[in-house]
Amino acid sequence: MVTGAAGPVPVPLRVAYDPTRGGRWTSLRGGGREWLWRGPEPGRHEVRPGAAFIDAGGLEECLPTVRGRPDHGEVWSRPWRTAGPGTVVIERPAFTLTRRITERNGVVVADYRLAAEPGHRFVWAAHALFDLTEGARLDAPAGTLTRLHPEAAALLPPGTWPAGSPWLTGPWPAPAGLTLDTLGPDDGTALGAVLLDCPRVQVTDGTDRLTLELECAGQPRSTALWRNLGGWPATTPYRSIGVEPMLGAAFDLADAGSSDAAVVPPAGEVAWRLTISAHRFH
Repeated sequence: MVTGAAGPVPVPLRVAYDPTRGGRWTSLRGGGREWLWRGPEPGRHEVRPGAAFIDAGGLEECLPTVRGRPDHGEVWSRPWRTAGPGTVVIERPAFTLTRRITERNGVVVADYRLAAEPGHRFVWAAHALFDLTEGARLDAPAGTLTRLHPEAAALLPPGTWPAGSPWLTGPWPAPAGLTLDTLGPDDGTALGAVLLDCPRVQVTDGTDRLTLELECAGQPRSTALWRNLGGWPATTPYRSIGVEPMLGAAFDLADAGSSDAAVVPPAGEVAWRLTISAHRFH
């Protein structure tokens, strides 16, 4: 990171999204830089509900799960209805999700509201894939409890992974000795992790910094990391870095214990806000 006497300067961000294709964020741009990565896999425009996930990049809305069934949730593959300026809605048998995106003095603010029966459990993630250099890093509070997911087992000494466990927990930035805050260079690995009780992180890449913050009262807030350094998919691997603000604490709703999922309260609604801002150091 390069710093100067004047300190970091705010960089106004602009966002674009596609309501007809899962409400997917297609651009997050500011200061001449496009932050969102675009994937190599074709067919995203033709996808139908129930189809396998297509890694087109951008930011996909994952609800009511990330991994599991349906893969990456059930809203990314369906059209959303426009309901006003910056506002889109998707209605499913078990829930209705409304999202409103505004830009306030160059800061992107996404407000969400989920309506469902009280007691309805879900995981939501803003599955954002970023276009980052080999020198980029993810900054989160040191010591944050972090859950490694099973693909990390192959990177650990034999016998390290607890038999039958969906995750292994350790402190950030190096749970179980795996350093995760550095995001390159490509080394042929791919792993997922969830930083627990971590609603605010920063991605630093050269002189640019992106801050993501999640606000939600009474629900578990996490940040998921998908660090694919040319290790996935097995046939034609590529590089993609996911930094994903999350409600819940598990990728798969089926693995979520009593405190690992968001739960709709008696009022029948959960509201949350994702704020994204950018700065540049000189």
